[in-house]
Amino acid sequence: MSTQTVAQNKHLVIRETTKQSKLAKSALRGSVLPVVVLIAWQALGSVGILPAQLFSSPLLIVMTFIDLVQSGEMGMHLQISLTRAFLGFALGGFLGLLLGVIVGMQKKSEEYLNPSIQMLRTVPLLAITPLFIMWFGFGELSKVLLIALGAFFPLYLQTFLGLRNVDKKLYDVALILEFSRREQITKLMIPAALPNILLGIRLALSAAWMCLVVAELLGADRGVGFMIQDARSFMQTDVVFVGIIIFALAGKISDSLVRFLENHLLKWQDSFKA
Repeated sequence: MSTQTVAQNKHLVIRETTKQSKLAKSALRGSVLPVVVLIAWQALGSVGILPAQLFSSPLLIVMTFIDLVQSGEMGMHLQISLTRAFLGFALGGFLGLLLGVIVGMQKKSEEYLNPSIQMLRTVPLLAITPLFIMWFGFGELSKVLLIALGAFFPLYLQTFLGLRNVDKKLYDVALILEFSRREQITKLMIPAALPNILLGIRLALSAAWMCLVVAELLGADRGVGFMIQDARSFMQTDVVFVGIIIFALAGKISDSLVRFLENHLLKWQDSFKA
């Protein structure tokens, strides 16, 4: 093995070690505030400053979570909520991406479709929810469609904006190379708009979780949202906090997965990094 190859391998190892060290430090810094809040919360609850009926202590919340997991109740509710969120996000995300590409690539499609979509986007979700319940009942269909509606608009808007912000010079090069319409979309437009699309996916996931909460709180007999609503009726604050934490963790994990994809798919970006 040549000296140059050894030096390159050593440089790669150092670079990877430095990257892992930065990630570890970033994770440590991000955990400081939650840890401080939990310690203060537990201390204030122990001395009676925070009423136990309204602010269950972190220790009690953890014990309640363990009991719910052991009884199987948490697994049942979580599985149902995840299924609803996945189906709704898949449907809304697919339609948002599809229409975003169509409207972004064709001026006539924008003139016909975009005004109506933008008008619907401004309608509050809670104003539409009663209609969904009247049209589709309290079953799974109304919940999935409500989640799909919430996930649709962020991905549609970001895909549309991403395609419209593609450098026209790249499009001219594609015409010179005689790319077909399909090749223009798959080899040029989509990759160039990928930063916006991934941002749209993150926003759509966030919207899907929020719509899931709304759908399950308004009308459901199963799911994490129903568990929260049922616990509220009996003033079981610890169970309410468990449900809130579950939604927060699910949202954070899904967002982190998209961030992971961004780091791997957008390595070509020469953007500012603090």
